[in-house]
Parts: sequence; C-alpha cells; structure tokens
Amino acid sequence: MTELAKQSKGASRELAKLTTAEKNACLLAMAEALEGNSQSIKDANAKDMAAGTQSGLSSAMLDRLKLDDKRITGMAKGLREVAALPDPVGRILDERTRPNGLKLQKISTPIGVVVIIYESRPNVTADAASLCFKSGNATILRGGKEAIHSNQAIAQVMISAAKQRLPNFPEHAIQVVQTTEREAIKELLSLTQYVDLCMPRGGEGLIRAVAESSKVPVIKHYKGVCHVYVDADADVKMAEDIIINGKCQRPGVCNAIETLLVDKAIAPTFLPVMAQKLAENKVELRVDGVSQNILGSQIPNVKPATEEDWYAEYLELILAVRVVNGVKEAIDHINHYGSAHSDSIVTRNEKRAKQFLSEVDSATVYWNASTRFTDGGEFGMGAEIGISTDKIGARGPMGLEELTTYKWVGIGNGQVRV
Repeated sequence: MTELAKQSKGASRELAKLTTAEKNACLLAMAEALEGNSQSIKDANAKDMAAGTQSGLSSAMLDRLKLDDKRITGMAKGLREVAALPDPVGRILDERTRPNGLKLQKISTPIGVVVIIYESRPNVTADAASLCFKSGNATILRGGKEAIHSNQAIAQVMISAAKQRLPNFPEHAIQVVQTTEREAIKELLSLTQYVDLCMPRGGEGLIRAVAESSKVPVIKHYKGVCHVYVDADADVKMAEDIIINGKCQRPGVCNAIETLLVDKAIAPTFLPVMAQKLAENKVELRVDGVSQNILGSQIPNVKPATEEDWYAEYLELILAVRVVNGVKEAIDHINHYGSAHSDSIVTRNEKRAKQFLSEVDSATVYWNASTRFTDGGEFGMGAEIGISTDKIGARGPMGLEELTTYKWVGIGNGQVRV
C-alpha cells in the first residue's frame, strides 16, 4: 500500500503539468475504448455476477453490479461529458490588491491523491477515475470484492487508451487496489504523507468503518433516507408519478425514497390510491397507525411500522408511510429521522414549498421533483465522485469543482512587511 500511495503522489505531480487539451484527449480516448472493449468488460462482469449470485447478493445489489451495453455506453457518455466541461484547475476564485501594491490571487488547484472506496457499482470506476483525472488528481480505486473483475477490466481499458493517446500520460494516475483484504484499506488510509482525501461510497457499515479508521480526511454520506412529502395542495397525479419514480425505478440506490409522508387533509383519499399503485409495483408498505386505519385490509403487503422503520434505508421495494399534520410536522420528521441526503415536497402552495426548502436540513431539497435527480450526471457534472451530506466542504453531488482546493498566489515588486 505504501508503494501504491507513493506512486500516486508522484503521478499527481505529473498530472498537474498536463494541459486541458491533453486531459480532454485522454478522456475521449478512454470513452471510445470502453465502447470498443464492451465485450471484454461484460465478460469480466459476468464472472462477478456469477460469484454474486452464488454468494447470495440481493436482487438490488446484483442490479448495481450488472454491466450491459446500456451502462457501458452510459460510462462512455459520462467521460465525454466530463471532457466537455470547463477545466476546474487554474480558475481565479478571488483577486485583490493590497494598499502596498501586493497583488493576491486565490487559484483553484488539484487536491492531490484521492482514494475512492466503493461497493458493487463498477461504473463508479469510470466516473471516479475520469473526474479525478480531469481535475488533476491521481486516484486509487478500491472496489468491493464482488466487482473485482469488472473494476480491473474497466480501469485497464481506460489506462491503456490514455497511454496510447498521450505518451506522457502518468503511469500511476489511475490505480486499482488488487487485494480485497480489509486490512489494506486501513493501511492505505494511514498514509497521510501521500494520500490527501478519501471518499467512501456504499452501505452505512462500509462508510462508518472507513470514517472511524481513516487518518486522512473523509467526505461521505452514511445513508440515503430520502423522503417525499405530499402536501394538502399537491397535484395528486404529479405526486403519484414522483413517488413511483422515487421508489421503483431503482430501489437499490441512495437517492431512492424510503419514507412517504402524507398530509392528513388528503390522506383518506390519496393513500388508498397510492398504496394500490405501489402494490402493483410489488412495494411492501410499513405504515403508521393512521395510515393502517385508512388502508384497512384492502391493500396487500402492508405491515405496521416500528420506530426503526423511520430511520431505515431499505434499498429495496419497501416504503415507510406516515400521515402528518401539515408541512411543519413533515419538516420535523425529516430533520429528525432523515440522513440529510435528498427530500422533496409535492405541492402547488408556494409558501409551504419555500418553508420546506428553507427548513429541511438536507444536502438537496426539491419542490415538485423526484429525489432521483440527486446525481452528478443529472446535475450536469458529467458524472459524480460521490454524494456528500457533510456540511464542511462539498455537499450534495460532487463533480469537478468539488475535487479542487486552492492556493493563494502573491505577486509583488519587492514588498516587505513592516
């Protein structure tokens, strides 16, 4: 691990010398190579899928793991979008001249060496590597053992393409940790002289373990306990579409909704219809007492909610449901039980919407839109390195700008301090 980190540190210094045109040319070559080598990538992924099935991975986790032509094309599309974005390095963020004539500039710079630790989703390999590369950072990728073949195949295709396109491509700019031993992570995250930042992506257990053991700074989110609140003045059809999209499109991702809150004024008419639509999509409901009384026994797959259900990130077709008395109670519920990830209000009432957007303490809040939009690609970032619910530094989807820091540059003509 020490040698790996040393190599990355050296590569980060070489990366800082590349021009924007050189970085973009590499990214475009990588995108073309991913599509051109789709079969070998799918073959590697098939090994991981077979092992995952044999080890008993859930259907949601297998969905995260699977690579098909559409997802490989999506990875390539993400790389091209990153190439098309402005270079985040070298921007003048602030500029001032002091009374003595000393000129000061605040200039964006790469962070250095970024470690990405993630589970299941091999497309993260392409997303993370491309964003780090464009922002001038060397990256060390440590995926889960369930995706080891897929991750290695993707990284190797990208590295080979960049080397062919750019003779001075830093050899160790993108590295995949070859071992799946957990001790390797602990050792890697103790190397503060070489590693500048760690970003874990995955389940709460992984992220908490990384955050508690790491000696280098960590940017993270523990869980995606996302909510939709249906206000008394909601457009009912809009609410139905947002809820189905938020829960059913991809239940195994962190921006899927886990709790539905419904204003008591419309609950008697809205809940039975909504519950039936969710049942048709094979969603199990965990409901509070008021919801249970409204639904009775007419909807299948309904169970009483426990206190733990309000905190739960199910990552599968399960949805907690609660009736609340107005927007204030919805806000209080979200701020108490939520994970500060993504939350949405559905309403035609602008005053209540603005109250919700102002008072819900989450990284991303929506008015009349699905929480599934919390994603770097959907935010126009090309891809994302991860999602942060931290309040210091980056928050929400992290793209190129969030992968830079800055330094102050002073330009004088002999000034000395008196």
